[in-house]
Amino acid sequence: MLEIDVTIDEDYDEETNQFSVAQSFKVRLEHSLVSVSKWESVWEEAFLSDKDKTSEQTISYVQMMLLDENVPPEILQKLIEQHLRKIQEYIVARMTATKIADDPTAPKTRDVKTAELIYYLMIELNIPMECQHWHLNRLLTLIRVVNQKNTPKQKMSLKDRRDLNRARRQQFGTRG
Repeated sequence: MLEIDVTIDEDYDEETNQFSVAQSFKVRLEHSLVSVSKWESVWEEAFLSDKDKTSEQTISYVQMMLLDENVPPEILQKLIEQHLRKIQEYIVARMTATKIADDPTAPKTRDVKTAELIYYLMIELNIPMECQHWHLNRLLTLIRVVNQKNTPKQKMSLKDRRDLNRARRQQFGTRG
């Protein structure tokens, strides 16, 4: 979850020539499968596609990320560049210590990742539904880990074993 303070109103002190915050609002945001699902239901396209989002779609996603119901509507217009940069950094953060090396021999999926596909994977892999509120990158990492752990290890072929034994005999100068 990300919290940012958005200034709603400022006062200007003429004696010190400084602005001060007269009113601010704390906004709590969550980049999760729930947020993506809400956004996709409005825009009817995949959020996780390579297609660039319009500024309207971006602000719409920030709205879907809001956790609190009582957020004044003008808050989204009060977001400044610094807020948007912080939100973007939060969205792309890994949010996990797990690092998965991409397997170059693994088949590349052509499935466009939509919320429904991710929900399907959660159900298929017995991932609890409360994980839909996790940071999306953390959830996707968990799905990859469970998939990887559930994939049976490929057994070495007889030819590969012979080649390995031949190389070891050569390396250590033995006959078998």
